[in-house]
Amino acid sequence: MSDLPRKAVTRTAKLAALPLGLAGRATWGLGKRIVGESAELVGRELQQRTADQLFKVLGELKGGAMKFGQAMSVFESALPEELAGPYRAALTKLQEAAPPMPTRTVHAVLRERLGEDWRDLFQKFDDIPSAAASIGQVHRAVWQDGREVAVKVQYPGAGEALISDLTQLGRFARLLGPLVPGIDVKPLITELRERVCEELDYGLEAEAQRVHAEEFAGDPDVLVPAVVHHCDQVLVTEWIDGTPLSEVISDGTGEQRDRAGQLLARFLFSGPARTGLLHADPHPGNFRLLTEGSDDPEDWRLGVLDFGTVDRLPGGLPSPIGEALRMALDGEAEAVHARLCAEGFVKKTVELDPEAVLDYLMPIIEPARAAEFTFSRGWLRGQAGRLADPRSPAHQLGKRLNLPPSYLLIHRVTLSTIGVLCQLGATVRLRHELESWLPGFAPAE
Repeated sequence: MSDLPRKAVTRTAKLAALPLGLAGRATWGLGKRIVGESAELVGRELQQRTADQLFKVLGELKGGAMKFGQAMSVFESALPEELAGPYRAALTKLQEAAPPMPTRTVHAVLRERLGEDWRDLFQKFDDIPSAAASIGQVHRAVWQDGREVAVKVQYPGAGEALISDLTQLGRFARLLGPLVPGIDVKPLITELRERVCEELDYGLEAEAQRVHAEEFAGDPDVLVPAVVHHCDQVLVTEWIDGTPLSEVISDGTGEQRDRAGQLLARFLFSGPARTGLLHADPHPGNFRLLTEGSDDPEDWRLGVLDFGTVDRLPGGLPSPIGEALRMALDGEAEAVHARLCAEGFVKKTVELDPEAVLDYLMPIIEPARAAEFTFSRGWLRGQAGRLADPRSPAHQLGKRLNLPPSYLLIHRVTLSTIGVLCQLGATVRLRHELESWLPGFAPAE
């Protein structure tokens, strides 16, 4: 069996050690202050030591710890550079890999789910995984009809590990919050926990991927691999090559970064309009840049993987989002405030200054205002710092806003995508994508 349930005590101990380590380092920091070292230097070193332990523990575990680490990794751009720099490599690792499952366990799952003669379904099967993530790992193989395929095998006990890890992480979410300014960690952990059952169901994932693959078949910009076979704990899809977005982030050329960013924005906004589904796990490990031997960036495509988490939006993204954003660009503060009230973002008992609301929404308004916008870590750090500063009016206003449940995933996907665009440092024609795909945003003819 998998190491996930068997090592439950060890997993719990490692996660439980995180808050103890945080408390210990706080005491260490107080001691440094007493002997006369500056508060700024002590605070910076304390934060670095805390992040070091957090990323180390998350990188050693699968399950919910890995899932949380991947979700957090897209916000790396918001971290102060002195903190983000040393841990960028660790965050990239969280996006792409986890310790592999033993070969005997992989074979046991395949034998149980595909039958004793499971090898007859393949012309070739590589026992060494090509990728590993939070609830399963991927093996490269050749299907019986000669197609190259990716075989995703779910870890036995993955569900229990996910729930246990996220419950444990939720208990000390408050202590993790300061690591990423402007991001409220507790709702993120709660939302990940609530979607455990859906992500574990490979039947739901296969259906979501089929819908996307059929809609984007022959698309010049986006490639979604077709589903070949699925059953409990096993999902077989066509294999696609390409450069992982994490490698484009670390080593890509300017052209690669810009094209990847443009296509990511295009997929984010066109997907719901075309399929009625929102791909809700936009960390770099789920995307590939496919150059296919062409030197022309306009020929490059975005390969999209992992449809385990989706938001079902039959009418596409809600039109009030587009309408409010268009009003914001036109400076109609009162109209934006009224629309947010109508959608439940502002409770009836709360009074807000409409102009302050526009200022709070600046991380979304600013990139949509220009014909082209260059996303950067520096820009995102500035926005995150403004929203996180307790003295800031934007911070105070943010505490009084409400996030309706129907907008929860849309909000997280939007913020995550902005985080990835800033990691890429991409120059993107975001307004063009919004006018093409976001209901209510295009100006009236």
